[in-house]
This record gives sequence, structure tokens and C-alpha cells, in this order.
Amino acid sequence: MKSSKEKFKYVGRSPAMHDAKEKATGKINYTGDIKKADMLYARLVLSTVAHGKIRHISTEKAEALPGVVKVYTFENTPDTRYNSHQWNPGLKVLKDERLFSEKARFVGDRMAAVVAKDAFTAKKAADLIEIDYETLEPVLNIEEAYDQQKPLIHEGTKNCIGNHSIEVGNVESLDESAHIIVESEMETPKIHHAAMEPHVCLAEADYNGQVTIWTPCQVVFQVQLIAAQVLKLPLAKVRAIKTPMGGSFGGKGQPVLEPVCAYMAYDLRKPVRLETDRRESILASRTRHRVKGKVKSFVDKEGIIKGRSIDLAVDSGAYFTNGEALFMAMGKKANRMYRISHQKIRGDIVYTNTPIGGACRGYGSPQIHAITEINIDQMAMKTGWDPVDFRLKNVVHPYDDDPTGGPNIGNARVMDCVKEGAEAFNWYQRRQRAEESRHDRLIKGVGMACGTHGNGYYGAYQDFITLDIRMTEDGDLILKSALHDQGCGTVITMKQIVSQVMDLPLEKVTAYEADTLISPYDSAGTQASRVTYVCGAGARKTAELLKNKMIEAATRIFDLSPAEIIMENEYLTNGKTGGILASYGELVLQMKEKLKMDAHMNYTYESPANPAVYGAHFTEVEIDRYTGLVKVKEVLAVHDIGKAINPGMVEGQIHGAIQMGIGMAISEDLKIDEKGVAKGDNFSRYHVINAPDMPEIKVKLVEEGDEYGPFGAKSIGEVAAVPITAAVINAIHHALEVVITQLPASPERIIEAIQQKEKKGAQNE
Repeated sequence: MKSSKEKFKYVGRSPAMHDAKEKATGKINYTGDIKKADMLYARLVLSTVAHGKIRHISTEKAEALPGVVKVYTFENTPDTRYNSHQWNPGLKVLKDERLFSEKARFVGDRMAAVVAKDAFTAKKAADLIEIDYETLEPVLNIEEAYDQQKPLIHEGTKNCIGNHSIEVGNVESLDESAHIIVESEMETPKIHHAAMEPHVCLAEADYNGQVTIWTPCQVVFQVQLIAAQVLKLPLAKVRAIKTPMGGSFGGKGQPVLEPVCAYMAYDLRKPVRLETDRRESILASRTRHRVKGKVKSFVDKEGIIKGRSIDLAVDSGAYFTNGEALFMAMGKKANRMYRISHQKIRGDIVYTNTPIGGACRGYGSPQIHAITEINIDQMAMKTGWDPVDFRLKNVVHPYDDDPTGGPNIGNARVMDCVKEGAEAFNWYQRRQRAEESRHDRLIKGVGMACGTHGNGYYGAYQDFITLDIRMTEDGDLILKSALHDQGCGTVITMKQIVSQVMDLPLEKVTAYEADTLISPYDSAGTQASRVTYVCGAGARKTAELLKNKMIEAATRIFDLSPAEIIMENEYLTNGKTGGILASYGELVLQMKEKLKMDAHMNYTYESPANPAVYGAHFTEVEIDRYTGLVKVKEVLAVHDIGKAINPGMVEGQIHGAIQMGIGMAISEDLKIDEKGVAKGDNFSRYHVINAPDMPEIKVKLVEEGDEYGPFGAKSIGEVAAVPITAAVINAIHHALEVVITQLPASPERIIEAIQQKEKKGAQNE
């Protein structure tokens, strides 16, 4: 196996995405661009109250409107319960969702839908539907969810749905008097994914009852499963096709519209397109879970963390979806960052009358690291250590065991990230210079944080992929697998891996995206940062098997030993004489004619490991003490990537992740008011970080390889979003010398923190 530092012909290069030109010129067809003969248009009716029982739904005006085909509510649709988080039939989940709710559980809950002959009529008819509610007191935050006097959001189920714990060692055995105790708390906000493309779906049913769904999803087999459950059809009767995607970041990781759209198309036997506008997409899709955490850490005088207890509360919103899985993911990450012998992590999952939590880039890692990395900085301060030096004393080392009993953490290079980052960022000098600005109007702060994530599901869930690869008679290669390119370069990455194995130009490799009818099965799709590590390794192995098959066939055709045959540059040559034996395509023809054999390979690859992947982010911020505005001036992101298959894509992923993480730190929040209404329901009130707000970003990659990743590669798309929020907040703390306990660190919260500090200082004089 080549080292990750060796030069490759195709791996380690930065070709453009496979569809970059079509996207840039507007020629690509997204789901919203697809038109079918006799296609109908659907529009949702969303709840306007946070909590209420339906007394009556008046649909008569809508139904009387010319062009309206049908109106759907809970009264004329199945009561089949499902959980949109379920991606394989064996996954045990709490099922509390249905197509249309019989009770409003949040502002944005799906109450009805109108299908009409055109989009304008569908919207007009949806506005004519009147719903009379018996309003109930809403449960709007985590604290209220614990109040047993509050109404139940789901009858028969407590608002505090369940609790779980992960424990290593025995933190209760630690003597508080023998340790320095550092306690902190932090609450992270509900966040919208802000993908450019709102949610959209197209479905149709043919005369045989076969349902086909076109969707920009992350797991076609999950869409197929949930739709089949709702329609009560065999899986073979539901086909899901992944369409070009205008961004997801986890927001399209659960089937939101697909079950509804499929049901309406199946019922009407006509194509139906259902799409949301921006407001509907913000309210009625999924959010990053709000999480509240308290940390209590035990540190000795040498700066070694001896133990830690973490209490978490996960706000799942109005439906359960993946609340439990998110807690387990956070607990796992908290045990793979530092060497802590005694640690207990417990958490509650609660219902609230707010938008639904779901998958979001990092899957709990940004939340748990915001909570814990801020505590790490406070430990460093309390024990007199610099934050970098303190981390270097405590971070994990390569091939440490996972203390929870899972797979070991692999070639973990977080120490390299911290050391190289501190040097490149000029950490110690910049931190000292920043402290000299504390009496100015524009105060500077310098902060850093570490973060970790995984590489798939191995150790937790089934994690395998089947791939099908075939060489054609003209020397092209066709790769079929359930790929879901979200705009992050999945297809080009797979092509680079296969091209490297086969020594074939990228333009001669065709990789198809997911379609449940023709794609081999993939156990989990595009989630858990598994695509490059698991699917990429599978692509490499399948290509290697095909290459071996072709060489073996060539030995029979040309009467040579395998060692005498060289396969490179689209030709097979005699290694002894240097003479050309055949082109790849010519060999395929001869295999068929002389050996009755196809140049084809089908292989199921099962992931053998799940190493941790790491990053360390260093930031400098500038705060206007008069306005409370925070400007992130510079970010250095150092990542343990193993090997960058496509460095350009890797850097792009890191830049985008930093944009999201800064938003989580200082600006993004759905802001649920006292009536349960999300005030951040459009981009004029929901403040993402725009291009003029972005800092200067520098990226440094640590490429030390991984035993099982393709050519040593590990994941990047999610871990890049993990350290940045905590790094920004730690820089703010460094500037202000106060602690922010609720995100985002908005100007109002910054001003409040400054005023409290000044008031406390005046009292001490």
C-alpha cells in the first residue's frame, strides 16, 4: 500500500465536481425543474398555533376553487405512525409522526395539503383552508418540558421522553477536596440548515401501482422504507431516485415531504410535485437540536483531567426523530477527545412545542464540543495553564482505545493539529498582543478549540455498501452504487479513487447516483461522515478486484504470468518486453470472445473500523464594546484528514463549515417567542454569516494516513464544523474576561456581559 505522503496520479489532485459546469451555467435540472405530463402541484397548510387540538377543519372554500383536485387532512389519510429517522427496517425507533397531524404540536406542524392543477391555485386554495383550534398551553423550552404541570405534547408519553447515560470508570469516587473543580454550563440554539434549495419532492404512481419518488435526499433506501410503510406497499413497489441537490447539511437526511408526496401521487395516480418556500422550509423541516449542558470537571495540580461529569438535555422539538441517537453520538464524541479515566455523561430527551430536531452537520458534535471545549478553557485558566498547553497534556494519542468499548480511535493526530496550529497561528504572541487591547473600544480576543467526529457507523450500526463496476468494450468504466452527492464532491471523489486503481482518466469513469431500482444496496447512505471512508474504500476494493480479474484473464489469453502483465495508461503491456498486449477495451472484447467472461465485478464491502477524525481551530475576534458586534477576523483550521483525495474539495468543505460554525457562535437562532412562533422564519430575520462577514481562513492538513481509509483518507465534511463555534466563543471569553452561557453570542448578550462585568467591578472597588 502506498503511503499517504506518496504522489498519486489522480488521488491528491483537485479536479472540479462532475456537474460544476452545469450548475454554474444553470443547465442542471433540480427536482423543482422536473415537469411531467399531467403533473399536479401540492401546497402544505401549516399550523399557526404551537399547541392545540383541532375542533374543525373547513376545506369547502378550497375545494370549490376551480383547478383544485383534492384536499388532504388527518381525516382522509392513514394514521400510520412512522419515524423519519429510521433508515433500515431493523432499527428500533419511537414512531410518533404521521402524514397530517390530528393535533397542532408546533407552529409549522403539517395540518393539510392541497393538490391543484397549477402552483398558483394550490397556494391560493391552501390559504382558504380554515382551522379552528382549542389552544393548549405550549411547552416552549427545556425547562418547561420538565414541568409536570404542563400539558402533554403526545398523549400517553411524558414530555421528558427518556434518559440515557454513558459511564466510564467511576467519577463519583473522585475526592473533590483533592482536585480543582471547574463547573460550567452552556445552551446551544435551534438552527436552520440554510441550504440554497428548499425542500421539494416529486412522485408518481403508474398503472401497476409502482410509486416513483424523485428527491434530493441523503438515503434513497430510507425514503423507500418510510414511503412503503405509509403506503403499506412492498419495498419493491416503491422506487426512490436521488436528484441533483442544492445543499442539505443534514436537513434532507430524513424524509420530510416524501411520504406525503408519495401518498398523494399514489392516491390520485398522477404525478404530484410538493415544494416549500423558504419560510415553510425553515419551520416545517428539521433543525439542529437545541442542547443544554452542565459540566463538572476534576483536575489535578499538574493540569491532568482526572474526571468529568456532563449532564445534557436534548430538545427534540415536537417529534422524537433522532433525539436518542443524537445523545448517544454526543456521548461517544465526548469520550474520544481527551484521556479521561472517569467520566459520566447522562442526558434527557424532551419534547417541546417547537420545530423538529433532526440531523445537522456534525450530528451533535458541534453542540457537545461547544459545551465541553469552553469548560476545557476554563480548566486551563483555573489551573494556570495556557489553553494550548493544557490540551496537549490531555488529548488522546494515536491508537488509544475507545473507553466506551468501541473500536479504537485509529491514527488520531489531534496533538499534531494543536502543535502545528499553534506554531502557524503564532498563538502565544497573538494572545498576548490581544490582551493589550482590553481598554480599547475594539477589543481583540484569541481562542482555540479542538473537535472530533467519526468515520461511519461501525461499532454502532450495520455499515456496508455493495458496488458494481464494469469495464466496457471501449475502455470506459461504469460504477454503480448508491451515491448521494450533496454538492460536496462525492461523485468526483469516487471517480478519483477508481481512476487511481485502474490508471484510467477521470473522463472515462462514469459514476451513477442512487436509485433503489438499479443501485446495489447501501446500508446507510450519506450520513455519519461515512462516504469517503466506507464507500470510497469499497470503491477501491471493488476496482482492485476487477483489475485482478482482468489481469488473470490476460494471463490466459496471452500465456503470461500475472507478474509479467502491467496495467497502466489504459493499456496492458508485457513487463519483460515492454510491448503492448491490448488496450483495456480490446482486452474486454477478448475476454468475451475467448473466455466467455465479462469485465465486471460486484462486491459488498463492510467497514472494518471507525477511527476518530480531529481538527483544531484557532481564531481571532474583534468586539465593539459599544455595539456588542463581534467580527471574526481570522481562522486557522488544522485537520487530521489522513489523506486528502481532493484537496480543493477538502478546503471548500472547511470554509463552508467555518461559515456555519461562526453562525452558530454569534448570529444564528430560530428565536422562539412566548407564543411558540419562530421569529427567524426568513433570511431577513435569521442571520447567517454572509461573504462580507467571513474572516480570512487558512487551512493546514495533517496527512498521516489511516490503515483502512482509501489511500489513507478519513472524513472532513462534518468534523470541519465542530471546533469552530467553541473556538470563537473562547476568543470572545478571552477578550471580555467573562463567560457567555447561551448561544449565539449576539450583540445583546455581549453588551449584557460587559455591563455585568463593569457592575461587578464597580461593586468590588
